[in-house]
Amino acid sequence: MTDKKLIGVDLGGTTAKFAIMTMDGEIQQRWSIDTDILDEGSHITPDIIESINHHLDLYNMTPDDFIGIGMGTPGSVNSQEGTVIGAYNLNWKTPQYLRRDIEAGTHMKLAIDNDANVAALGERWKGAGENQPDVAFVTLGTGVGGGIVADGHLLHGVAGSAGELGHVTVEPHGYDCTCGKQGCLETYASATGVVRVARDMAEEYAGNSKLKTMLDDGEEISSKLVFDMAKDADALAIKVVDRVSYYLGLALGNVGNMLNPSYIVIGGGVSAAGEFLRQQVESYFEEFTFPNVKKTTKIRLANLGNVAGVIGAASLALQFNQQ
Repeated sequence: MTDKKLIGVDLGGTTAKFAIMTMDGEIQQRWSIDTDILDEGSHITPDIIESINHHLDLYNMTPDDFIGIGMGTPGSVNSQEGTVIGAYNLNWKTPQYLRRDIEAGTHMKLAIDNDANVAALGERWKGAGENQPDVAFVTLGTGVGGGIVADGHLLHGVAGSAGELGHVTVEPHGYDCTCGKQGCLETYASATGVVRVARDMAEEYAGNSKLKTMLDDGEEISSKLVFDMAKDADALAIKVVDRVSYYLGLALGNVGNMLNPSYIVIGGGVSAAGEFLRQQVESYFEEFTFPNVKKTTKIRLANLGNVAGVIGAASLALQFNQQ
């Protein structure tokens, strides 16, 4: 059994990434395919099945060589039933029976979870979380997602919404969020949130700033540009990054006070700002945590990049080895 392999699948709106891995998390083969969202996403599951079967043939392997498949997907996932609903960026408008269909098509068992959760599992297992039993993960991209591992177990909550750090309220009656409420972390600390904060702050800012000039002239900006300009000492950009860091530090401080994990790991595109962002978030985190948490919970940057999802997904399949 020890030489059996795992398959990890990280399904996204643009590509589906795959990996064949050992049971201790070493990647042996990787590939990806385009995600075909046409015809209400009806090609996605057959494409995944076809790609797995094709690569098994390519590498002279059979389903018996594997413990199973683990998969991360956008949307609301019922990991017990193996279904997903509400994955709008995949054009899936009806419930998808992924476990039923992929198991039938590959003759392997499938474990499934939300994409932010599997990225959290990946960073916890082989990344910045150092395989500690208590690790929280926040991903800053076009939205803000998260995942929480407590006592070695991924938390799901009663309806699968545990770890939705993007919807922690950081500013009562603040910006409107797509979820229907106001002041969510996502509206301030996502890539689009950073731009929104910059636009608002530029309106009230009276000093010299290249960022303000760009915004006043109606130029397009990005969160990356804001962070780069802050690093170059643009006065307005520095204030924007400080405000975003304040909101992140506040939200993560509350996570720390509630869960006291070894590490809170920051990943996703916005985290490319790196140590510059981490240090500022950490200073606010320390302001909002009580002494024991401040001393024992550390803020870290994710270090697996875009393989966190496939590694975390593959780790889901390890459960089949314990059955």
